[in-house]
Amino acid sequence: MAGNSQRRGRRLTSKAGAPKGTGGKNKDSLAGRGRTLPADERPWHKGYSGTEKLPQRTAWKQDKERRAAAEEGRAPKIGQPGSKDTTWGRGGGRGVPVGRGAATGGRGGKPSGRSGPRVAPGRKSNPSKDTPELLVGRNPVLEALRANVPATALYTAQGIDMDDRINEIIRTAADRGIANLEISRAELDRMTGGVLHQGVGLQVPPFAYQPFEDMVAAALEQQAPLLVALDGVTDPRNLGAVIRSAAAFGAQGVFVPERRAAGITATAWRTSAGAAARVPVAQVTNLTRSLKACRDAGFMVVGLDADGDTDLYNLEAAVGPLVVVVGSEGRGLSRLVGETCDLTVSIPMISEVESLNASVAAAVALAEVARRRSVEL
Repeated sequence: MAGNSQRRGRRLTSKAGAPKGTGGKNKDSLAGRGRTLPADERPWHKGYSGTEKLPQRTAWKQDKERRAAAEEGRAPKIGQPGSKDTTWGRGGGRGVPVGRGAATGGRGGKPSGRSGPRVAPGRKSNPSKDTPELLVGRNPVLEALRANVPATALYTAQGIDMDDRINEIIRTAADRGIANLEISRAELDRMTGGVLHQGVGLQVPPFAYQPFEDMVAAALEQQAPLLVALDGVTDPRNLGAVIRSAAAFGAQGVFVPERRAAGITATAWRTSAGAAARVPVAQVTNLTRSLKACRDAGFMVVGLDADGDTDLYNLEAAVGPLVVVVGSEGRGLSRLVGETCDLTVSIPMISEVESLNASVAAAVALAEVARRRSVEL
């Protein structure tokens, strides 16, 4: 109304005030993540010298190093717990001084109220699901490149300390035509979810699984069909070791469940020593149904069980079409899978050891199958 617009004391500016830009809204998220902690400030490292309570695992590491040093006649390479203040600084003491973003939560020198030992930036963060899988660490990356594990990119941190391993990694990646991307250490921390990466990561592509029906059909074309099935094996290192044994003893394929079981990851690739590139691997929706399909195709399904009905060395079915089923690391064969097997086989052992590791049991069984076939076929 005209009268209101001309009244005395009217507001001439907006109540909302000036708009706030994204730089102001997100300034906290743009703050630095702080420095990388040295070994003597990492609670999980044997060189930890902090004042906080020593973790049990770290104490065990330090005690192990003391014993090893005593046997070798040298000084132990461990920290001195209690000699370095590793608590969050409130008054600028021996911890991180007040006023630094890593300890105060911002600029004005206000304490953040945190207590307890500091944790390296990104140590507890979770990598996003859409990030590529990375094999990290200098030795693992070098071994993977030596084993010709498929890779699409090599990531190295800016300012990385060059040693013989890094030089060989970069040279081998260049020889194979793998792109070497130099990124910041903070970005590599984000990509790896805070895992200790030693400044290097190898990106591996998703594994191309073989269709189960094609794998079975290809195996039946061989003179001695042999397949390996894994029932709930969750450790990718065991999976890689089984694939390596399958390649060594003439199996034509390995199949695993899609859920609650390990798939072909960078770790499995490395453990298989390149055998995953030669042995077809299939993922199946239902392991029990797939084993029944193998039986219908003419395979004898044999499950490894410590309480099996048949001794491995008396397995006469080893010379025919065979599927060897390996149980999980803890509980062995599941009930339905055990009921689906034509027979269960035990590995004779002299000592009182209850059972073998899944990959070791698979290797022993496949070696015996290969021996019997070499004699009778």
